[in-house]
Amino acid sequence: MTIYDVSEKAGVSIATVSRVLNGSKNVSEKTRTKVLDTIRQCGYTPNAFARGLGLNTMNTIGIMCADSSDPYLAKAVYYIERKLRTNGYDSLLCCTGYELADKISAMHLLLTKKVDGIILVGSNFIYEKDSENKYISDAAARIPVTLLNAALDVPNVYSIVSDDYTSMYQAALEMVQKGVKDVLYFYSSTSYSGKKKLEGYRTAMEEQGLLSPELVQYFSGSHEDVHAMTEQLKTLKRQGLSFHGVIASDDILALAAVKFAKEMNYRIPEDFSVLGYNNSMLATCCDPELTSIDNKLETLCQHLITILMGVLAGNEMPKKTVFSGEIIKRGTTR
Repeated sequence: MTIYDVSEKAGVSIATVSRVLNGSKNVSEKTRTKVLDTIRQCGYTPNAFARGLGLNTMNTIGIMCADSSDPYLAKAVYYIERKLRTNGYDSLLCCTGYELADKISAMHLLLTKKVDGIILVGSNFIYEKDSENKYISDAAARIPVTLLNAALDVPNVYSIVSDDYTSMYQAALEMVQKGVKDVLYFYSSTSYSGKKKLEGYRTAMEEQGLLSPELVQYFSGSHEDVHAMTEQLKTLKRQGLSFHGVIASDDILALAAVKFAKEMNYRIPEDFSVLGYNNSMLATCCDPELTSIDNKLETLCQHLITILMGVLAGNEMPKKTVFSGEIIKRGTTR
């Protein structure tokens, strides 16, 4: 028995059931009585809304993160935990890795801990096949699930995303307009976000008549192995591939491109341009400092918690919120 079953049997919306369970005054007495009678008949006692029934609640949110050593994901977890604390919630963090089976196990673990909601940090939790997203929809039938920088159209799942497609489209277009025609796209993720970024680059380059398969390069190694990233670019150069600019899907790959350019004795940005993504602290750790796309991570995390707190309070909240990124220009682009 789920909140959706209660909604259907009582003939009201899920939001109305949520408001009743959370003691909201924005429900008529007649509707409140009907919903509570349905709950008693069904024996429904959902953990996520236990506060409204006067039952015990853990005041705890489960957080799932694939890899806490990833600078972007680690920063997101920091922002999320800090915002949860200001709202009176503790958190349980599961570092799941990237295998689906491990994500499913982590989700099950958090549900057994009776958390009030679950936050999925990063876009690698979403798959193309609906069957592989079932672990999320099953969890959402019991408690609210929020996604950071990924989207899934499932009841009780709330998505907060950065418009990666448009950000990367604008970055590629601007680099071309500045005179760099042979722009290589260097990426390391095929996640929801990764695919949006790649699509944005491809669309911009295709519109300019400059799209070339050879200029789209995937790095399959560790995100910590900058040397291997640099070597991959050097190998492409030795094989005769011509490129005078790199747009990278994250700042680490972009730093490898800066390292490559210096080893090739290119002047930056006169001979070679580099643009990264995430506008992390790494952007100011190289010389010249890195031009990077700010995807508004802190804003995304703050809004995610606002949405989750609203859902737990029984309010109707937007299912999907999209924020625009911004190119922060520094010394690696013209």
